[in-house]
Amino acid sequence: MTEEAENSEQGALSKIDTSVPQSARIWNYWLGGKDNYEVDRVAGDAFREIFPGIETGARAARYFLARAVRHLAAEEGIRQFLDVGTGLPNVDNTHQIAQRVAPECRIVYVDNDPLVLAHARALLTSTPEGVTNYVDADLREPETIVREAAKTLDFDQPVALMLMGILGHIEDHDEACSIVRQLVDALPSGSYFVQYDSTSTSKSYVKAIQQYNEGGSLPYILRSPEQIERYFDGLELLEPGVTSCSRWRPDAGAWGLPAEVHQYGGVALKR
Repeated sequence: MTEEAENSEQGALSKIDTSVPQSARIWNYWLGGKDNYEVDRVAGDAFREIFPGIETGARAARYFLARAVRHLAAEEGIRQFLDVGTGLPNVDNTHQIAQRVAPECRIVYVDNDPLVLAHARALLTSTPEGVTNYVDADLREPETIVREAAKTLDFDQPVALMLMGILGHIEDHDEACSIVRQLVDALPSGSYFVQYDSTSTSKSYVKAIQQYNEGGSLPYILRSPEQIERYFDGLELLEPGVTSCSRWRPDAGAWGLPAEVHQYGGVALKR
């Protein structure tokens, strides 16, 4: 590691607040990762006591990401991915899935969490034929995201925009819809939008989120499936539309229809 990279990593680590739980770290804990702190594990356990299905939902959302990226790279010929709200590195990140299908894929990750920034080197691996880059920016800065991503991605060619589990952090739903529109408007025809968020379809989930939001962390707002569908306005949803993540094109060989989870998402084409 260069001295500049080491200084950047140390600077990011110094900004990490370990006094309050943080959603990306809690999610990492639920997925079996190691990039979390005691405060995150305590909050994650308290959440699970109220809503025991959270780990199943977290895994289903992760598998949805994998299936969506694999479909876009293998079946739709997408070679560029803009993954906003990346979260912490895990097994089979976007670039690994896409470049496994097509080594020449170009991926830009976007996040502004200090711990994610500190782990950015793990996300910046790439095949020799492709490119992986990282942008330090906030979801509320769509113009900055597009401008910085354009240094790596060609916005004259189709791009897959991914907003995975992060729009719930935008408390005002109209503002969340506006951010989506601004990002989608920057994409050329033939691009795709991939999105999921947690939903208010379980009373125990709603109760667990209320407790989490009272703990001083960045609030997360559960929304109805109908509200999630609004993010796809003006786009052409692929079958089966907006649905429980576990039921979006489950892998062949699965016996029967998978049980629903309270994370809903979809994939849509921009004509």
